[in-house]
Amino acid sequence: MSDLDNAPIARVCGGREEVSGGPVRELLNPREAHLGGSTVVRRLLPNLGRRMVGAWAFVDHYGPDDIADDAGMQVPPHPHMGLQTVSWLHDGEVLHRDSLGSVQTVRPRELGLMTAGRAIAHSEQSPVAHPRLLHGAQLWVALPDADRNVAPAFEHHTELPQVTAPGLAATVILGTLDGATSPGTTHSPLVGADLALAEGSEARLPLEPDFEYAVLTMSGATHVDGVRLAPGTMLYLGSGRDRLPLRAVSDSALLLLGGEPFEEKIIMWWNFVGRTGEEIKQAREDWMASDRFGTVRGYEGDPLAAPELPDLPLKARGRIR
Repeated sequence: MSDLDNAPIARVCGGREEVSGGPVRELLNPREAHLGGSTVVRRLLPNLGRRMVGAWAFVDHYGPDDIADDAGMQVPPHPHMGLQTVSWLHDGEVLHRDSLGSVQTVRPRELGLMTAGRAIAHSEQSPVAHPRLLHGAQLWVALPDADRNVAPAFEHHTELPQVTAPGLAATVILGTLDGATSPGTTHSPLVGADLALAEGSEARLPLEPDFEYAVLTMSGATHVDGVRLAPGTMLYLGSGRDRLPLRAVSDSALLLLGGEPFEEKIIMWWNFVGRTGEEIKQAREDWMASDRFGTVRGYEGDPLAAPELPDLPLKARGRIR
């Protein structure tokens, strides 16, 4: 998925100095952004109050949208570097194509994981014949310096481990939760899990005290650590927790995101994660003028043009504003 902002802000993220050493309850409200076709997303990260949760650096929530009478999601070919993309659906289908030659339809509760590494390009669109509803999340994971130039790769996992308790079914998307480990490749200690809660149920989810966490409500109404969340909002929880109390007012679905605070400072601009402004500038030039990112074949339409870089140098703004 691409950041389609015509004037994206360069953000410096990461570092541990402003990560809470204990639990907090910080509500993150989304801003709306148009993605492509009829799809409007609610952007939770980066946020005015929070830029990362562990290595998770970008979170978009979209739908549920009725796309029976239109094309649905249409994101033309665009580049990525220095990150992983995670596609996660509750309803609908997304057809992924990339410059490695991968062509894969991702369906609900299947993991589509693309490791951009040094350079890749991809497109995402609803298939021509598609289900009526589209509802999901797109997430980016920043790669640590030691791994950010790995060879690009795409993984599709249809079978993912689950953690269950009365009224709770948790699907482990990435990383490890309560001893269950996803087959998806990770490059830093983190976790992503889809939580399904039955109406009236209560649960206490085991957590890693050294991780920081956030919870995104996909659907339904829940209380997370006593805070009621509406769909499309995210609660940042800080660190220092070994359990997370959950209570479902209605049948609900949540995304749990967590990880060790990302120690390195990164620059994130448009679809690139780098370490210096010069790297970002070079990546933009390479996308516009060379074959570094490869070609996405099979998409009918032109690739996205990169936005103009800001006149001012890309500079650090800290982990939070």
